[in-house]
Amino acid sequence: MSTITESVNVTVPIRTAYDQWTQFETFPEFMEGVEEIRQVDDTTTHWKTKIAGVAREFDAKITEQLPEERVAWKSVDGPTHAGVVTFHRLDDTTTRVTAQIEIDPEGLVEKVGDKSGALGHRVKGDLQRFKTFIEERGVQTGGWRGQVDRPGA
Repeated sequence: MSTITESVNVTVPIRTAYDQWTQFETFPEFMEGVEEIRQVDDTTTHWKTKIAGVAREFDAKITEQLPEERVAWKSVDGPTHAGVVTFHRLDDTTTRVTAQIEIDPEGLVEKVGDKSGALGHRVKGDLQRFKTFIEERGVQTGGWRGQVDRPGA
């Protein structure tokens, strides 16, 4: 199991950054290798990815969601992974977005990518593209303000 942690400062208010991140269907616009995400219900997303020629489909479950603070998830099937994205207000117009992902690479391509640092570079690139995506718009394309409490909380 590998852990990847990357951050980026975006020049938008925390609500704008958080609300945009909850619009999972827009992830293919800034996440390399993500072809489609469909939100099945309030806590389940279905992903279609194609990375290094390897196509995968899997479901992920949102395990915790606190408006303007965090979105956490874990895979239900497919490659074993889990993570959390947190949002930190730096000032009225700047937000730090931090992604921490734990992944157990599945298959040769993923294992090589993990060992070479490619997965970390991908996450860093995805966050940089998110920065460009939201800063160029200046406003979110939508937002889900619901809360998902961590199990046992």
